[in-house]
Amino acid sequence: MQDSQPWSTVLDVARIEPTPLERTHTPVYTMLRLLLGPVIRSMMNIEFTGLHYIPKKGPIIFASNHLSHFDPIFMIAGARKKLHFLAKDAHFNRWQTRFLVRATGQIRTAREQGASDALATASGVLDAGRCMGIFPEGTRSRSEQAPFLGKGKTGIARLASSHPNVPVIPVVCLGTRDFMTPNTHRFPRFWKPVRIHFGRPQTWSDWIVHPYGGDKNSAALEVMLDSDTDRQNELLRELYRRYTDQFMVTLEAMGAP
Repeated sequence: MQDSQPWSTVLDVARIEPTPLERTHTPVYTMLRLLLGPVIRSMMNIEFTGLHYIPKKGPIIFASNHLSHFDPIFMIAGARKKLHFLAKDAHFNRWQTRFLVRATGQIRTAREQGASDALATASGVLDAGRCMGIFPEGTRSRSEQAPFLGKGKTGIARLASSHPNVPVIPVVCLGTRDFMTPNTHRFPRFWKPVRIHFGRPQTWSDWIVHPYGGDKNSAALEVMLDSDTDRQNELLRELYRRYTDQFMVTLEAMGAP
């Protein structure tokens, strides 16, 4: 019988120490989500697919391609859950955006301090039983024409491995760039069709043992655990890159442009 939880043997090595959430009560976010969600779903030319894949309870990582500033809003409307995204300091320092990011439950993080700080914040969100929305590319696509999907950064793998039993749901946003093209359109074009597709979830615990995933059993991970620190880090980097590359292939296969 295949061991379904071998990652537990090396979890301490890979675990990201979570930063506790500063704000846990977001009544304005709840109100906006409940009011605007139905409006978006019923009055716009938008379609949500794969909603049956979303678990009813518990923390979830939603990971999507990123074409427009509206992607998080559409993801929240489709998931019908509070999704927290990492927002850079500048959004909290400018009065024009401070209320919006706070009202929608976004998490302040000093990204210039490095990826570890942002991931610790995201880990705190999951530790609190909340849902995290991330963009594996790290930022909105800067490509002027298709293909827009870029190379993924390994932050998604590091976060998933630190929370190996939290489902990771691939999300593909289609049409959001035409809805409001960055640096081109000053206002949304509400008549443009948008489709948000939620894919089948997978946990890191399932991926690590899958022959087409990490392909690691308990014996292989014990070898990693018995290695010196440099070798452990090297093996972890290889796993993170493999997971990330496969995840980006999944987004592409789901139709990410």
